[in-house]
Amino acid sequence: MTKFLNNIISERALTSVFQPIINLSNGNVHGHEGLIRGPVSSNLHMPFDLFNEAYEKNRVCDLELLSLQIGLESFVKFSRFNKIFVNVSPECLLQFDQNKVISLAYIENLGLSPKDIVLELTESSPTFDYSKLYDVIESYRNVGFQIAIDDLGEGFSSLRLWSELQPEYVKIDKYFIKDINLNPIKLQFVKSIQKIAENSGTKVIAEGVETEAELAIVKDLNVSYCQGYLLGRPQPEPIQEIEDNMKRLFISKSISVFPKDSRSQKQGNIRRLLVNVPFVDIATTNDEVFVLFESNSKLFSIPVIQDDVPIGLISRSKMIDSFARPFRKELYGKNSCSYFMDKKPLIVEATITFHELSDLITQMEPHHLANGFIITEKAKYLGLGSGHALLKEITEMQISAAKYANPLTLLPGNVPINEHIDRLLEKNITFWACYCDLDNFKPFNDFYGFRRGDQLIQLVGETLTNSVRIDLDFVGHIGGDDFILLFQSEDWEVRCSQVLQHLELTIPEFYDIENREVGGIECDDRQGNKEFFPYSTLSIGAVKVDPHFFFSHHEVSAAMTLAKKEAKRLTGNSLFYERRARELA
Repeated sequence: MTKFLNNIISERALTSVFQPIINLSNGNVHGHEGLIRGPVSSNLHMPFDLFNEAYEKNRVCDLELLSLQIGLESFVKFSRFNKIFVNVSPECLLQFDQNKVISLAYIENLGLSPKDIVLELTESSPTFDYSKLYDVIESYRNVGFQIAIDDLGEGFSSLRLWSELQPEYVKIDKYFIKDINLNPIKLQFVKSIQKIAENSGTKVIAEGVETEAELAIVKDLNVSYCQGYLLGRPQPEPIQEIEDNMKRLFISKSISVFPKDSRSQKQGNIRRLLVNVPFVDIATTNDEVFVLFESNSKLFSIPVIQDDVPIGLISRSKMIDSFARPFRKELYGKNSCSYFMDKKPLIVEATITFHELSDLITQMEPHHLANGFIITEKAKYLGLGSGHALLKEITEMQISAAKYANPLTLLPGNVPINEHIDRLLEKNITFWACYCDLDNFKPFNDFYGFRRGDQLIQLVGETLTNSVRIDLDFVGHIGGDDFILLFQSEDWEVRCSQVLQHLELTIPEFYDIENREVGGIECDDRQGNKEFFPYSTLSIGAVKVDPHFFFSHHEVSAAMTLAKKEAKRLTGNSLFYERRARELA
């Protein structure tokens, strides 16, 4: 296999394929990522196998250089109208710079300009000199090249790369895009990355978009660009525009409904953050600690323990950075690991809660979040916790609390309802807002008890949920027997009518036989007087929301409430459509 790899490199037996990167604001092709393939029908055809073989044979940089050249040379044969993204690892980029391989003369000889090329950093190792890499990157950027960081969220320290290098683009790893329309944690991650990007002047590229639902979410999050099989598979010739049947996805003015998290808020202490990692004592040398870090790329810190009691913490970044400097390893390698040890690490008991720990970290120096914290039980060492895991846990709890304020129906409460209304208004989308309220519910609940009352509310929630298009329409539960429907579907009236018809048939089943025979129940009214109450029915007050006349969820809520009051004046299951929305705004 070694000879075969050497022949591939010496004979330049590689081919390029190109995957389009699409501008999400208009559907235009922004550029292409140049991808490489080995000889067809060989074991080294796919890049994963090809580069694994090169890594084993210590020829990764030779293969990267050839791949880059083949990619650029193939690209100029077909297209000079948009950007070409070429993959290169930081390690090999440093080596290329020393050899002056990616020269302006080479680029210009191809008929390209540096401004046409984006160097896409693919991180394969945690051990490189950041300061030297920054200098190299700046030398390329100063002559017109742009920089992208690939697979954000997947590599060893891509967030640090982002901070250090300030790239023009970051590409979110496809793991976070897959099923983002179903996963609120992935949604929150991409939201956070997009926010950071907006504040830092970086453009985000969502990788691995394979479904229309995924595309709709990243588009609604204002992500700048995307790539994936939905919009174009890698192919030998770069495309100039996407297929006509895909353009409709960018013309659509509707917005997607963000995914819901059905898990209830988690309680308890921080034990589930506990990670068992190797620990050392103070007699361990720096060389031995460095070997531990090298052998486990996921190890972010190593505790120093003496007689079962933690006395310090050694962070990966401090150790790796120090040893990357000239002669540091030779000078300090045989010394005690206490030289690089944080003698005042964050140490917490396992009984502390997530919010208590979060508050504690925010009051301390920032490095505790990156380095992690030591977890103890009665002052004895238990294990290590990471700031990343803590943030993820807190985020999940916050999302759960915000998205599912109502534990009975697991439908979004006031906060997400208002957020969705504001999103619709911000996007200048006309929609129909419906306030749904059960009539005669209190006497039903008093007569039969809260358990049957809860079952009736759940029936209404399920009926409303089944009536909408889940990708376009929003169902919320603001509490008690009050629900909200936010329709983008044009046939909203038909859907509301179907809800009322279904409830007219099913609600009587919640009454006992003797009450069904008379069509209701007799019980005390609010003044304590006996009164007959017919079957509980649903009143829906609807308002057409024109974003030119409504400017916040407060105004929409007020208009819905007035429409609901009018609906409740009607008898039985009823829909009242307020056509004076402009006057109400």
